[in-house]
Amino acid sequence: QLQLVESGGGLVQPGGSLRLSCASSGYPLDYYIIGWFRQAPGKEREGVSCITRYGDRTRYEDSVKGRFAISRDNAKNTMHLHMNDLKPEDTAVYYCAATPYFRDSFTRDCPPNEFMYWGQGTQVTVSS
Repeated sequence: QLQLVESGGGLVQPGGSLRLSCASSGYPLDYYIIGWFRQAPGKEREGVSCITRYGDRTRYEDSVKGRFAISRDNAKNTMHLHMNDLKPEDTAVYYCAATPYFRDSFTRDCPPNEFMYWGQGTQVTVSS
């Protein structure tokens, strides 16, 4: 069974940057579509970004386009979310998640309920 562990969260000032990492184990990462999701207090979990199994296509939620970048390194079984120009509204717990490539979730904009494996989450707080 795939296991995911996030790292890299923290407190950052508005306009700052963070890089979140997600390390996988238990099965080759290239079997999966992977994504980043976030949940702010009192809000539903929402998709931030997702990437196909070989990294040839990516999707981003509108509010993060141009500021965030998703990447993956299948050889190292890791993926990252590079976050720039952070805003207070980006404050949330961020989760990495994975779903088998054959579920074709990427064509449906990577809905959270189609992702089978989840990390424990890492807190990102954007505040001055």
